[in-house]
Amino acid sequence: MKVDKPFMEAMRHATQLVRTRGPGAGTRFTQGLLRPKQVKPTPASPDTRTADVRTVDSADTIVEVLEPLPAHDLHEQPVPLTLPSEAGQFLSQRFSGQAGARNYKLYVPSGYSGTPLPFVVMLHGCTQNPDDFAAGTRANRWAESKRCLVVYPEQIQRANAHRCWNWFRPVDQQAGHGEPAIIAGIVRQVIDEYQIDARRVYVAGLSAGGAMAAIMGHEYPELFAAVGIHSGLPVGAAHDAASALALMKTAQSMFTPVAGTATLSPRAVPVIVLHGDADRTVNPANADRLIQSAVETYQLINPSSPLQTSMQTIDAADDSHAYRRTRHTAVNGTSMIEQWEIHGAGHAWSGANPEGSFTDARGPDATQAMLQFFDQHVMPEEAAPHVIASPAVV
Repeated sequence: MKVDKPFMEAMRHATQLVRTRGPGAGTRFTQGLLRPKQVKPTPASPDTRTADVRTVDSADTIVEVLEPLPAHDLHEQPVPLTLPSEAGQFLSQRFSGQAGARNYKLYVPSGYSGTPLPFVVMLHGCTQNPDDFAAGTRANRWAESKRCLVVYPEQIQRANAHRCWNWFRPVDQQAGHGEPAIIAGIVRQVIDEYQIDARRVYVAGLSAGGAMAAIMGHEYPELFAAVGIHSGLPVGAAHDAASALALMKTAQSMFTPVAGTATLSPRAVPVIVLHGDADRTVNPANADRLIQSAVETYQLINPSSPLQTSMQTIDAADDSHAYRRTRHTAVNGTSMIEQWEIHGAGHAWSGANPEGSFTDARGPDATQAMLQFFDQHVMPEEAAPHVIASPAVV
């Protein structure tokens, strides 16, 4: 009898999903295999793979109704990188502080023995949650490989109807206030409870989470050694739902940034920005604005150390996305600012696991790219924080 090797591989993968993520994940994967095969889009219509967005404007919130990208058929997916399984602990925790309270998930890699490790903060996008974001980005498996802790703060519907981080509200754009204070409080709580290398703390996010990651790097340069932004937006370029929608669609600000959001950071925080050029939810020109701001900030703070710019284009292989990588390096050769333009990609985490929402398996692995960028950056000794746990609400 002839053995259907692709089918057997798929069944083995489904069994592994049941063991590692539970029956639900295995069932969803199996159901995906049984769906009628979709007609593969032609290169002339890349928008068929782009997330759709409908927006509702209100005084207090911006509502994004996003439709997840369809998963690729098994044979269309690139060969996955060999990553260790999630053998560590994925813990549910809670932070309460003066600015508010949030739940969060914390991944502690297996073999953690108290030796100080790097620490990555992952901020999910609208409609997502920590488990979904962890599954899509595979950040926990990368944490096993890279030996670091990862925390996923969770937005609540009471704060935003679609669980978006409120990056466009002035109160949530400033250190010591609103959601930035809560996220910083979570970071400090984990640092206080675990052995963390305080000079190797990083923050990354997708979409609204990417916009909030940019805010965290800008407002807490003493806390974060580097920032990763995927499909995000620039700091202080919106102050309400209407200006946020305009920025998302056109990458143009409707107003002058509020006081406190356009001030020069005391330190040029290294940043890596990834964005699909077929993104219809957040205009890709926002990535250009993020890079321009980062370069200008670096040059203002380091006027005698000009950046060197280099560009590399990586052609598409098989069904993968081509992309262009632009690096702005310091005189010592360290990449301080990077921009990855992913051709044909929509509003989705690149190179991700299709088990998560808003993922595109065909692009370069964004999690890997960010972690490799983070590896280059350690907080300068003079800028490293003296960590004090945030005051808790009893």
